[in-house]
Order: sequence, then C-alpha cells, then structure tokens
Amino acid sequence: MRIIVLALLPVLANAQNPQSEAGYQHFYNLEFEDALKDFQAEISAHPDSPSGYNHVAHTILYREMFRSGALESEIVTGTNPFLTRSGLKSSSEEEKQFADSIGRALMLEDTRLKTNPDDTQALYEQGVTYGLRANYSFLVKKAWSDALRDATSARKAHARATEIDPHFIDARLLQGVYDYVTGSLPVGWRMLGFLAGFHGDRERGIATLKLVADEGKNNRDDAAVLLCAVLRREHRSGQTVPYVKALIQKYPRNFLLRLELANMYGEAGDKNNALQAVNLVDQLKRTHTPGFAPLAEEKIRYTRGNILFWYRELDPAIEDLKAATANAAALDPNTSVFAWLRLGQTYDMKGQRRFALNAYLQTLVVASESDAAKEAQSYMFSRYKR
Repeated sequence: MRIIVLALLPVLANAQNPQSEAGYQHFYNLEFEDALKDFQAEISAHPDSPSGYNHVAHTILYREMFRSGALESEIVTGTNPFLTRSGLKSSSEEEKQFADSIGRALMLEDTRLKTNPDDTQALYEQGVTYGLRANYSFLVKKAWSDALRDATSARKAHARATEIDPHFIDARLLQGVYDYVTGSLPVGWRMLGFLAGFHGDRERGIATLKLVADEGKNNRDDAAVLLCAVLRREHRSGQTVPYVKALIQKYPRNFLLRLELANMYGEAGDKNNALQAVNLVDQLKRTHTPGFAPLAEEKIRYTRGNILFWYRELDPAIEDLKAATANAAALDPNTSVFAWLRLGQTYDMKGQRRFALNAYLQTLVVASESDAAKEAQSYMFSRYKR
C-alpha cells in the first residue's frame, strides 16, 4: 500500500473574528499575500490568542505549496511513495516566521491548558498547531517520523476535545484524516511506537470527513476539500463533483478548483463535461476575470492535453502539450515535469519514438530526481504503452 501524503492533514480555519474571516476569504481564493496581512492584523488585535499565529503559519506553508504546484489533489492522491518526493523550498526568513508562529501558538495553548486541562478551544487550537508542524515536517523538512509524531499529537488533542464536547463536530475533521492516513500506511509504519496500536480505518475516515463537510460549522470547506482529495485517491471522483461545485460558488477566484473539477469529470468518465470545464477556465482567463490573472495559459493547455491523453485523442493532446512545454518556465515545477512526461507518452502512443525520447530527456532536465523523471527514464529504454 502506498502511503497518502501527510499534506492531507487539515489546518482548520475556525474563523472567529473579522480579520480571520477576511483572511480566509483571501486564502481560499489563493490570495495568500492579502491573507497574510489580515492574519497579522488578527495577531495585533488578539496577541494572546493562538489562532492568529496558527493562521499565519497556515498561510506561509500553503503559499509555498501553491508556488510549487503541490496544492492540486493529483499530488496528494498520487501513487508515488511519499518518501521519494523532494521537499518544498522555503527561504530562511519563511522558515523562521513559521517556526516563531508555531512556537508562540504552542506556548499560549500550553498556558491555557495548565489552567484548565478541559479547555476544548485550547485543545482544538493545539491540535491545529501540531497538524501544521506535521505538514511542515513532511513537506519541507522531509522528517517522516517527526511528521507522524506531531500528527498523532494533533489527533489526541482533538479526540480529547470531542470527548469533552461530543457536539464539537469541527474537531472531528483531523481525526477523520488521521484515521484515513494511518489506515493507508504500510504495515512497517504502523509498528512505530508513537502510533500506540492505532491502525486507522480508511472508510471510517471518509465517513468522518463527510460528516464535517455536511454538518460542520467553521471547517466545512476544509472537510470538503480533503474529502475530494481522498475520494479522488480512492477512484471515486464522480462523488466529488457536488462538493467542488459548491466550493467554486463560494470562492470564485480560485482557479485551481475549476481545474480540479475538469480533472474529476475526466476521471469519472465524463469527457464532455471535463473539456467544457477546462474550456470555461480558458474563457475566464481570456476575459480577464478577477483572480485568473496569475493562472498561466500553459497550465490550462496542460490540463486539457492531459484529459485528451487519457481519452486517446492523441493529436489534439499533442497540440496542447506542445503549447504547454513551449514555455514550460511559466509553469510550476510539478506541472512542468508532468507536461514533458505526458508529451513523451503521447508521442510514444503515436509511434513517434524520436519525439518521445526528446520529451523524456526534457523531463530529466527539468527535475532529474522527481518521480516523473524516474518514470521517463524507464521509457527511454522501453517505450510507453497503455
């Protein structure tokens, strides 16, 4: 069993004041710089609340994930072993800001819990902080054991919160993800001491995510996003469409959601709706719709080319993939390497071996240590077949 990426561990918004509400509107519309300003204002207004520090750390981490192309559910749900994925690249300033925010949040949470060990809000915030640090350890530092240890601490904090208050549905979100993640771990990882015999349950985790997505208060959106990622990994993409559509209505400037919708239609076997969805993104980009300026045209061409590839429409797929790779520098690193790989595979399916080899070589040039590059290298010796 391949392990699911720990990036699935949620970082829970829990908006409680105007600054955090405004910040998360920006956050979910991919406007991370504006979100960071709002969360820093939240800290200024409420310096003794751990939530503002959690929100700042959340934004720093997800801003870097966005830059690298690691927010798409294709990355979270891929079948590649997570131990081979390279870490994100954060600046020393970003690392310090993240660490300072986490440290301050933990100190404030510990202070409150020493006064009242049954403070459900402090337990909830503590779980958020540990979940953030787990994500960071996994995605940036590639410290696997540290990530799982913090994830376990996060689950325990939220389990205690819901034990005290069974109606605290928002606090069940992280428990659901933890159930799913540990239920997906190889047997060897389940033997780690800090997992303390907790084996997880994938279906129970999915059911918990659905509960929070349907009935949660502040964390419904987080739960919906994570549920979609998990269902996509489970090859149940058709079940995600209503959730993605609802998120698009709420966050219309988030172009990744629309690209996800196209991919999910494609994986569900609905080619027409998949192509209509990606063509709508193209139209929104061309008509200068708010929020779509940062979206590279090459990203749209890759998404459409990838869908066409899976439906064996090879000539139009090559046209789109060639357009995407012609200016690959405009793409995030992940999309760039997969665009070259997919172009090579499409050429191989067309029997155009010379062009395929060149595309595979470019995959190696872009990211020689990536999983996509290793896959491309294998096709240089034996052509891709499907």
